[in-house]
Amino acid sequence: MPSARPLFCLVFLCFFSAPASGQETSALPGTPSALPVPVAREVTEIEPLFLIAPKLAGSLLRSPLSAIVSDAEFLHSAIVRTTQEAAIYAPSTFFAEASARRMSMPYVRGLGGSGLNPGVTTFIDGVPQLHASSSSLTLLDVAQVDLTRGPLGTLYGRNTLGGGIHLTSRLPSLTTSRGEFQTTVGNYNLWDFRGSVSGPLIQNQLGFSLAGGLSERDGYSQSGSTGEDIDNRSARFGKAQFLWVPDERLEVRLIIAGESDQDGGYAWNSLQALRQRPREVQSDFRGHTSRELIMPTLQAAYHADAFDFVSTTAYVGWDTDEASDLDYSAAPLLQQHNREQMRNWTQEFRLSNPAGELVTLSDELKLGWQAGMLLFHSDYRQNLSNVFPAFPIPLPRASQAELSQVGLGSYIQATLQWKERLTITAGLRWDYEKKEADIRSSSISFISPARMVNQDQLFSQISPQWAVSYQHSPELMSYLSFASGYKAGGFNAIGPVEYDHERSVSYEIGLKGRAWKNKLSFAVAAFYTDWQNLQITQSINPGLTFLQNAGDATSRGLETDLALRLNPRITLFSSASWLQTGFSAKSRQNDRQLGGNDLPYAPDYSLSLGALLNLPLRSGGSLYARVDIQTLGSFHYDVQNTAAQDAYTLANFRMGFRQNTWFAEAFINNAFNTDYIPLAIASQTGGGLVGESGSPLTFGLRCGVYF
Repeated sequence: MPSARPLFCLVFLCFFSAPASGQETSALPGTPSALPVPVAREVTEIEPLFLIAPKLAGSLLRSPLSAIVSDAEFLHSAIVRTTQEAAIYAPSTFFAEASARRMSMPYVRGLGGSGLNPGVTTFIDGVPQLHASSSSLTLLDVAQVDLTRGPLGTLYGRNTLGGGIHLTSRLPSLTTSRGEFQTTVGNYNLWDFRGSVSGPLIQNQLGFSLAGGLSERDGYSQSGSTGEDIDNRSARFGKAQFLWVPDERLEVRLIIAGESDQDGGYAWNSLQALRQRPREVQSDFRGHTSRELIMPTLQAAYHADAFDFVSTTAYVGWDTDEASDLDYSAAPLLQQHNREQMRNWTQEFRLSNPAGELVTLSDELKLGWQAGMLLFHSDYRQNLSNVFPAFPIPLPRASQAELSQVGLGSYIQATLQWKERLTITAGLRWDYEKKEADIRSSSISFISPARMVNQDQLFSQISPQWAVSYQHSPELMSYLSFASGYKAGGFNAIGPVEYDHERSVSYEIGLKGRAWKNKLSFAVAAFYTDWQNLQITQSINPGLTFLQNAGDATSRGLETDLALRLNPRITLFSSASWLQTGFSAKSRQNDRQLGGNDLPYAPDYSLSLGALLNLPLRSGGSLYARVDIQTLGSFHYDVQNTAAQDAYTLANFRMGFRQNTWFAEAFINNAFNTDYIPLAIASQTGGGLVGESGSPLTFGLRCGVYF
């Protein structure tokens, strides 16, 4: 990127701003009536933010953890459609972007994970997604996205060593009817249509909301041999909700969400070729990736005088079907066909002190508490075959795998608050899991052996956590925390059969608050994480990953984020991080020494700058303009550190007009058409690494109405 562009970005930044807002929540989180497009307001302070994720609900300023809150106002103004876009201001957070939605995985503070055993878990309305294929969904009728960094071992248990991504849907309205419609058109034949409606069926007792949409675009990459688009996308998505509140004590909510994705094939090519000719591949076979998903959730909350009780019952079912070119060339040598499906049931019960009401032990001492239990069962199946079109005689290369697991997690956490200044939080969790594998395969390649596996494993772990925080003033808090993390071992459907459990301990010290008459909000944190028996994701083909243990590793870093409201019309905001990761001296994988190597997909630094101008007009409504600039430092693609992506910068701009009932805007993403490769894997057939180019410059128009 030419040197003049960062200067242009900084000059442009001085003219724009971004809002920040938040609100308290009930036992069933979600914003019941907030419009995502407010008109200009005469707000002179940075408004306090609130986490609304289950178990974490409360003021972000008083929570002893690192988190970024993306509320409905931010989700709209930044045109956030995916969790990756919501994470632009989350320090030490990186998404390995792929053309297939289900392959885009988050990495936080150097820790990510495979699809089947993630290190960062997504929670949708409190329901843990046990596989990456159900995590990366289109954001529809979402009230807020809370991204937490660091282990959440006590409250969430398994697979939250790196942190959590918490998506919360808007509550249906019980009092007034509302609706919205949005449409987006852009280059690459992009069009996106979505809308929602909500209102009471029985005033103040029974409400509903319906939301849905569809989107399509052409591919960003083309085949040099056939001229066809490779990675086109289309999707259909919907969500229905019903909220029943018969009295002040009981709340019952039913959420049914679904999505159907019909995407093109993987746009893989060698790193050298992609850097010379971005977004061009040589595949003769276009391929496809598709996903069908359904997710019903039933939540019930009962408010007693002395406690709140919440039950969450959920089912997540998905199927994927993929076909891809494995020789990455114009010759018809090798193709892969892969079908996967997963069925998950989860049931969680939680007891806590009444929302917002601590138990008074004395005039100076108060107690907050919560305890709960999570039960889950999942079945995963994969049918994989490799086809050799150029061979006149069929060569059987197939694998069938059935993996199942059942688990139980129980936890308790207590918070003591002294004089509303000193707070001590401590918790303990016990996890138990049983995993079974039935794998039958002929060799799926020329280098992997045939096998038959019928095994089971048991895992259990106790995870403690504590934090101490001190409220220096109503607007300034410091904290020190310790947390343990845990990932059970298990079985791979492909690659090495077994992998062992992983543990971690993490320490964090932080300071957060508001200053300058509450015009400035800030958070600063330093952390250190030590992993034992680290599980590392290995990829051998598009869509195919497995886990291997790679010894011990550490991660340390500094993070900061801030927002500055210069005046009622202009706010600046930013985040930054410095990250250092590395394997210990004795770490090895496949008889190769890893000591001193960096962890993959862990950028050594990140910097995000953003702003939004909101200019009221005398005739009503307002003009607004927004800029978001993100710079990511260099990172490696694999544990051997054989190849890396250099630092790169992405810039997004938008400008528009809005009133109470409608808005219209123009946008441009990756404005300088930066070439980068966010994801690369080892090639099973050609040696070296193959990757996919990142999204190019895109632009378009968006408009919407509210009623």
